[in-house]
Amino acid sequence: MGTVTNPPQDAPPEGHFQFRVIVLGDAAVGKSSLLRCFAEGGDSVGTATPCPTIGVEFYSRTVPLPPAGRAKLQLWDTAGQERFRSITRSFYRSAAGVLLVFDLTNRTSFEHVPEWHREATAGDRPPACVLVGHKCDLVAQRAVTAEEAGELAATLGMAFVETSVRGNLNVELAFQTLAEGIQGAAGGLVPHQGSGGIRVIPNHSPRPPPPRGEPWERCRC
Repeated sequence: MGTVTNPPQDAPPEGHFQFRVIVLGDAAVGKSSLLRCFAEGGDSVGTATPCPTIGVEFYSRTVPLPPAGRAKLQLWDTAGQERFRSITRSFYRSAAGVLLVFDLTNRTSFEHVPEWHREATAGDRPPACVLVGHKCDLVAQRAVTAEEAGELAATLGMAFVETSVRGNLNVELAFQTLAEGIQGAAGGLVPHQGSGGIRVIPNHSPRPPPPRGEPWERCRC
């Protein structure tokens, strides 16, 4: 498994970050289950196979950014079927981070990782990427070793994490590694010009109540 070693940076004092993240990979590798496990909790993921994603679905969750910041992850679940590629490609250019998922029991899904990576990083501002080998609990059916997956990830400049939604194994680690990879990319966090890949969300402080005995001032417009 890889780890991100870029030095963390403080979140802006005026607010927190928002990162747009897309999850890519072949159909049936477990992208939707992985996202639901992370966004909604491990108890929300059953053993039944979820229905295939049609186009794009959306999730979100806020994660800490060491040492004292935080980031809201906008998580876009993309369909892996070829007939939806024209839809999902439109989301690549505005992503700050990409989770590339393959099924450890499906060698073909692993062999397609370089193709997914080329598509995701073809723009002028390539996103941070993390390679995820999913379904690591299915040891007897494993078709890809940790060593060769780690070597591929290193070749493509990514961290590598093995996950399973059964027992919520390393699911948090995968998304946290990606968030910190986005944080450390290019030596700093600057909102992407022309896209919503990285944004600063201002903190809205509630209006303090008036002193006891004094009424709220009404608008005189």
